[in-house]
Amino acid sequence: MAVLDDAIHMRDDLVTLRHALHAEPEVGLDLPRTQEKVLAALSGLPLEITTGTRTTSVTAVLRGTGASGHGTVLLRGDMDALPVQEKADLLWRSTIDGAMHACGHDLHTTMLVGAARLLSAHRDRLHGDVVLMFQPGEEGCDGAAVMLAEGVLDAAGRRPDAAYALHVFSATQPLGRFVTRSGAILSASDTLDVTVHGAGGHGSTPALAKDPVVPVAEMITALQAMVTRQFDIFDPAVLSVGSLHAGSARNVIPDTASFAATVRTFSRAAQERMSHAVPRLLQGIAAAHGVDVDVRYGSGYPLTVNDDRETAFAAATIGEVFGGARHAGLANPYNGSEDFSRVLAEVPGSFIGLGATPAGIDPETAPFNHSPYAQYDDAVLPDGAALYAELALRRLGSPRATEDQTADRTEVNR
Repeated sequence: MAVLDDAIHMRDDLVTLRHALHAEPEVGLDLPRTQEKVLAALSGLPLEITTGTRTTSVTAVLRGTGASGHGTVLLRGDMDALPVQEKADLLWRSTIDGAMHACGHDLHTTMLVGAARLLSAHRDRLHGDVVLMFQPGEEGCDGAAVMLAEGVLDAAGRRPDAAYALHVFSATQPLGRFVTRSGAILSASDTLDVTVHGAGGHGSTPALAKDPVVPVAEMITALQAMVTRQFDIFDPAVLSVGSLHAGSARNVIPDTASFAATVRTFSRAAQERMSHAVPRLLQGIAAAHGVDVDVRYGSGYPLTVNDDRETAFAAATIGEVFGGARHAGLANPYNGSEDFSRVLAEVPGSFIGLGATPAGIDPETAPFNHSPYAQYDDAVLPDGAALYAELALRRLGSPRATEDQTADRTEVNR
């Protein structure tokens, strides 16, 4: 219990850091004030620190002093906020207009700083190295891809044997509950941008124009029908149109009409199939109406897939540190998407959820992540820091186990 006890004792420091991060959120890949706070919080620890060149990332390597250290574990904490105007009534609410830590990344960053302090204090128990990945740009900017390109996986001199990330939820899960799932835990996310080109005219004489509005309306309806008719209900797809634009006056047929959508899938096969099915359908509808269509189908974040063995290890660690009542398995994946998926495509690991619904608020009705009213309870900060640290300590605690797992994966890949 020493690690958890130590984490509880540093609670006030963690809360102070989290509130400072929350009050000054930054969006995207360039987070200079956030980076500055992280570097200050890590100052004095026995870390090898590098910062990104294409983004304001922070990579910190802690070398264990335990005997026979051979393994490496990566721990990820994302740092960026969202372009959301905060409406929650908090003393530490955002002071930056149009920016908010609506997804709890301020907690993730704070937890990872806490883990760095805990692991530094227990360095003699660490039989290997830990890479602390403080990542900007998770919210749609693919910061993980940037950090991978800049060599975060090789920061310790050898690739990690395992990688873990925590993510808090402001709703759906009660305060303090950890949730895990083997296999797919988050959907893949793709983008769809469509512009239909017609010929404008007077609203009273549509036969003398090529109205782009009607085919766009048909396209949106047809896409929903396609999802239900062409995709297996047990391997689903979700397509939601979030933006729709056409014209400027009620009696004018516009030249163009456009819409944009997000596409979520839960298997690589469904993601690949959707990328072909959507353009084919839209091009057919456009041809039937005698208009042209520009379809831009973009690949976003891949499916987030948890390794079976590492997820079982994470669940066992949660049970041993916090008690079995604090852990639950997820029956189904979440519909959200994550660029930690790119790390898990390279390194076996696990993405772990943590309920942070404020005490006294019903998780079923609380505002969910990304809401301008989303709130997160500071009580989970010591728990998240302790779990990060325990995952690293226990995963590296037996050098022989690390070597055996590496050998097992090598054999499977032959």
